[in-house]
Amino acid sequence: MNYLPIESISIKPGTIVIMFRTSVFIFVVSAASILFSCCVASAVPPKNIDTPTQDDEETQRAMSGYRLLVDTPFLKSDFNQEVFDDLWKVWPAKLSEIARSATPAVRRRMAFQRYGLTARPDNPDKPLQYVVDAAGNWTMNCFACHGGKVYGKPFPGAPNNRFALQTLTEEVRQTKLQNGIPLARMDLGSLVIPLGTTNGTTNAVVFGMGLMHLRDKDLNVLVSPPKRFVHHDMDAPAWWSFYKRPSLYIDGFAQKGHRGLMQFLMIPENDRQFFLEHEEEFQDVYSYISSLRAPAYNGEIDEPLAARGQLLFESKCSQCHGTYESPSVYPNIRIDLNDIGTDPVRLNALEVEGRVKYSQSWFAHAGEDMEQETVVDPKGYVAPPLDGIWASAPYLHNGSIPTLWHLLNPDSRPKVWRPVSERFDEKLVGISIEEVSEVPASESDVVIRRSYFDTRKFGKSNKGHDYPAELSDSERKAVLEYLKTL
Repeated sequence: MNYLPIESISIKPGTIVIMFRTSVFIFVVSAASILFSCCVASAVPPKNIDTPTQDDEETQRAMSGYRLLVDTPFLKSDFNQEVFDDLWKVWPAKLSEIARSATPAVRRRMAFQRYGLTARPDNPDKPLQYVVDAAGNWTMNCFACHGGKVYGKPFPGAPNNRFALQTLTEEVRQTKLQNGIPLARMDLGSLVIPLGTTNGTTNAVVFGMGLMHLRDKDLNVLVSPPKRFVHHDMDAPAWWSFYKRPSLYIDGFAQKGHRGLMQFLMIPENDRQFFLEHEEEFQDVYSYISSLRAPAYNGEIDEPLAARGQLLFESKCSQCHGTYESPSVYPNIRIDLNDIGTDPVRLNALEVEGRVKYSQSWFAHAGEDMEQETVVDPKGYVAPPLDGIWASAPYLHNGSIPTLWHLLNPDSRPKVWRPVSERFDEKLVGISIEEVSEVPASESDVVIRRSYFDTRKFGKSNKGHDYPAELSDSERKAVLEYLKTL
């Protein structure tokens, strides 16, 4: 195996797995308002922040960061309460009839279920994934992608593997047209840009590339012709390993920093001055993300088996993924694509030109004393830390593998699969799924059709990371048991 060491760091316990995921023309300005939600952060409500090593000032900054994410709309509103309350009227006939006879509260729960939304743990009257202001305007925030569930309960910071952004946007547009309400940027942009071809996925990296194309290095808005990019769905990462990782993204090309968290706010209305005025707030957001830690596994663990698995992991896997006894060590190694063998679309989609432009921009502190290092031509993907890996399904950077058992058994990975419930699969450790040979042609509900993950499609391959094939069945079973403890 050829690895490229990036940096070796020692840290205290706590972390994650992340990964990501097709091709078309991008009309950036129309889709800009999706970005911020898909990239910046995920967080645990302030009352749950575990910051035993942080001083009071840092804790306060982290709490402020959470409040900013859930209460401050940094983008233009996507829709209002009237539109959300009327969405049921454009649903498939049978579902719409059920909603028609239901109470408003039941309709709301049905809508949350359909689109992958959850109530805020600290304020159940509001959705976690959107900022809803006093006037009833809904503006997507980071938790749309990074506010999922663990054991069926909302858990800010977990990947939202159920978020149906494409369907929600289409049905918002249809509802607005029926109600005579003007269309917003996302309503138009989604006509030409895939927002996520499978529920739980996002095209966010391409959004960032396109937005950067429309700015100069100082973030002044440019008038530039549209540019073609390779669209690719990504599995939204959990962010509880943010504090461990020195860089952003699965290829680790951008050094981590609070400015980098702001790059998806580049809608035309947000000029250079906007970024200067809000920079300090995103230092708080950065503190908040850095405070996150992975949840603990609540199921039964075979301790002797897990201990055997730990020995196997440390001899076979830790060189890339690190060790987890205190003090833990995360090696931050980029694995050459020829070695890892996973889907190459994500790596190749972000061109050198775009990476160079980022490196010369305000985001990377270009020309300043704190100028960041940017890898403009990475050759592979960075092996992530694995804290909380059991809670961050699906796996690989494109979300093509539904459980840890399938990850450890490369020859048994399903070609086409879909979630069948929110129940956590304790045996296989991951999403409860069904395997099928094809997406049913007779299925007319787009939400259900988009719940199927077809690994034969562009950018969605589940190949690669075949190293567990070298282990015996009993060894893989032991490693699986150990991964529950991280």
